[in-house]
Amino acid sequence: MPTFARPDLFWSTERAAEALADPLVRVVDCRFLFDGDARQDYLAGHLPGAVHCDWSRDLSAPPPPSGHPRYMLLGPGEFSAAMSSLGISNDTKVLAYDAEGGHHSARLWLALRRYGHEAFAVIEGGIQKWQREGRPVESGEVRVPPGTFTPRPREGVIASKDEVLAAVRSGDPWLLDVRRDAEYTGAEVRAARGGHIPGAVNVLWKDALNDDWTLREPEALEQMYIDAGFGPETSTVTYCQAGVRAAFTHLVLTALGHDDVRTYDGSWEEWGNDPATPVVKGRS
Repeated sequence: MPTFARPDLFWSTERAAEALADPLVRVVDCRFLFDGDARQDYLAGHLPGAVHCDWSRDLSAPPPPSGHPRYMLLGPGEFSAAMSSLGISNDTKVLAYDAEGGHHSARLWLALRRYGHEAFAVIEGGIQKWQREGRPVESGEVRVPPGTFTPRPREGVIASKDEVLAAVRSGDPWLLDVRRDAEYTGAEVRAARGGHIPGAVNVLWKDALNDDWTLREPEALEQMYIDAGFGPETSTVTYCQAGVRAAFTHLVLTALGHDDVRTYDGSWEEWGNDPATPVVKGRS
């Protein structure tokens, strides 16, 4: 049976459990709720030793005075401070999990990768699988010593609005919209305008997961993206509303062995609120 080209990016619960005692491992609970406070879920029960990271608060830069775009990645200095507060240093192996198959954990992966840190894995199946298997959880806040994180910014991880505009004009790289169909067509409007970037193909981020939040088999995943027009040498930019779902698809494609992938950091939050950018409604 085909395997992932990068199996190090998704760890089984068994492998994660064996690593909990390693002093160089930091477990990060990335659960998030748009309409609630996932920190309360964290305090009620989390993996032993896990710290909590809220991507919207801990990994996102404050919006400019105009209010848009929100949720852009932190700059290097701010990101270094955020990692220090989580007890993450340059030699730390980060194991992240959430309650949606790695959806929110992927934003931490994207930020770490942007700043040169590759020692990262998602715990496959998230906290649901961990608890289903009867593995231990603990409650309350975990206090950790501050880390020492020196960012090493690298190119080829995120894409800017100007780079996406160039892709619209040239048709390369491939633009992959991973939002819901209603967002893609413009029926659901979450910015000043609804719709999608011209030429973008829609593949829902969640279609990479099974019903139990585990990852689908690599062969099925490859075929899903091939059916949408993706090829072995395709250069790709993923986007969504705020760069979180897009980061997850980016992570999946990287696990499959596709390295020429970037995430549009501003995503629809930036594009849909900029009256100068072209928008298509309906299905391409």
